[in-house]
Amino acid sequence: MDKGFLMQNGETIVTVNIHKKGRLLLPTGTLLIMIIAVILFVLAVIPRITKDLFLKDAEKNVKRLYKDFNKENTKIIDKEDLKDLPYPVQNWLLHSNVIGKEEIVTVRLKQEGRMRTKKNGPWMSTKAEQYFTVNQPGFVWIADVKMAPFIHLSGIDTYHAGKGKMKIKVLSLIPVVDAKGPEMNSSTMMRYLAEMMWFPTAALSPNIKWEKIDQNSASATMENNGVSISGIFHFNENGDILRFIGKRFREMNGQYILSDWGGINKEYKEFEGIRIPSKTEVTWFEEDGEFNWFEIEITEMQYNVPQGRF
Repeated sequence: MDKGFLMQNGETIVTVNIHKKGRLLLPTGTLLIMIIAVILFVLAVIPRITKDLFLKDAEKNVKRLYKDFNKENTKIIDKEDLKDLPYPVQNWLLHSNVIGKEEIVTVRLKQEGRMRTKKNGPWMSTKAEQYFTVNQPGFVWIADVKMAPFIHLSGIDTYHAGKGKMKIKVLSLIPVVDAKGPEMNSSTMMRYLAEMMWFPTAALSPNIKWEKIDQNSASATMENNGVSISGIFHFNENGDILRFIGKRFREMNGQYILSDWGGINKEYKEFEGIRIPSKTEVTWFEEDGEFNWFEIEITEMQYNVPQGRF
């Protein structure tokens, strides 16, 4: 075994690599750098690969959602279509500018916002895209949540053929949530009903029944695949939806609890000539106050363009 040394400022520095039995023995510092480089490579590349695989699976869900789409029977909305609706619902649809527009049968949108899992908990930056069908009620919601530096959560929430599912994975690889069953069917259906405010002509769907509460509120009952849910829409005098509230299942300590849930709208904007709520605080209405857990803004919207993911 050969060694080479150099004296510099009274310190001994290894200047020649050491060989033993035909193998190169790297200095400790070099080996450490190589290990760090490999770790950084894995942290950079593996999440990209798993993210691509996750999004490919999400794409399959979007294609399945739009598979049976048929635009042939879509119509232009006129005032006569609104005549049997309660006054606050009519006022909303008129104010949303749906008259003279094609009925909305598919939706593609993008969202940005932030969410948290508990009161006073840290906010996590969120970006998402969502796809809806109306004639056969359904959606696919695909989200990327920045949990911490270099750590993201990938989530997909679906409602299709009356069935709801939710999957969440750390780094698009490690499952942390895989929920389905009767409670998810009801919960995702409730979400669809609440988010109908982004595509107002869905209020005319035959599977949604309206009942007036007063001049500024109405209840909507939706039935689909043997499941029925109801929620209350509150409007201002101009017809904007102020808030929605309904009973939705919430997972707490391993059990599903039916709880008051909904959204409080903060701003409004026109997309393709349709006025909708553009900023919303998604909220659990608890006995000791409101738990605002998701703040969301619609940044892009496309109606009747069933072309898969953006």
